[in-house]
Amino acid sequence: MDKLIYIAMTGAKHTLGQQAAVSHNLANADSTGFREEMHRFRSVDVTNSPLPSRAFVVDASVATNFSEGPIKFTGRTYDVAIQGRGFFAVQGADGAEGYTRDGSFQLSPEGVLLTRSGRPVIGDGGPITIPPDNEIVIGKDGSISAIPATGDKNAVNVVGRLKLVNPDEATLERGEDGLFRVAGGAPAPLDENVQVAGGYLEGSNVNVVDQMTNMISVQRQFEMQMQVLRRAESNDQTATKILSVG
Repeated sequence: MDKLIYIAMTGAKHTLGQQAAVSHNLANADSTGFREEMHRFRSVDVTNSPLPSRAFVVDASVATNFSEGPIKFTGRTYDVAIQGRGFFAVQGADGAEGYTRDGSFQLSPEGVLLTRSGRPVIGDGGPITIPPDNEIVIGKDGSISAIPATGDKNAVNVVGRLKLVNPDEATLERGEDGLFRVAGGAPAPLDENVQVAGGYLEGSNVNVVDQMTNMISVQRQFEMQMQVLRRAESNDQTATKILSVG
């Protein structure tokens, strides 16, 4: 009876969390560069319990689907999409490096290249600054070239280069700010093989139909677990009556 109650109770609790994750995925179905969040459950025994029959459910695998999303043309100067595997390096609120596939960049009033959420984009030597009155071209290797809008338009200057990384995806952890970080906090090295396409953006890899199906499945799982709890309560009441009669 203990195992039945604990598994159903904790299973219902984590199913609600899984439902929230599916809702989060659906809410970001149109978010640039978003990666689908996945959850898997397993049953484990309760350690140091006076009743060894107890077991409960844990959310054992909070994983990320790193498959590529669709790439669409925007024609915007500061839109960049990674072709294949890899990430852009940006500066998190804590000052440490974080990684994202969202290449929808913008300029601050001071000319600093930022993400849409206002985080500085990291280049070879730190945050990237774009000089004013220049046309910008982003190369396949992430190099940022500035062409004067007036005067000698043949004078092309490389003003920075996006730091493009490709760490082992198994080592990446998603933070509350939506950025990925390498487990342990060490920055990922620059990967020369990562290429980008200027004027393009990568969409979310969330499949709306699959997520709606998952939402229905999760709801049914929750209802099943609640039925198990009600059955356990009914069995307990029946057993109590039998014992009291005896």
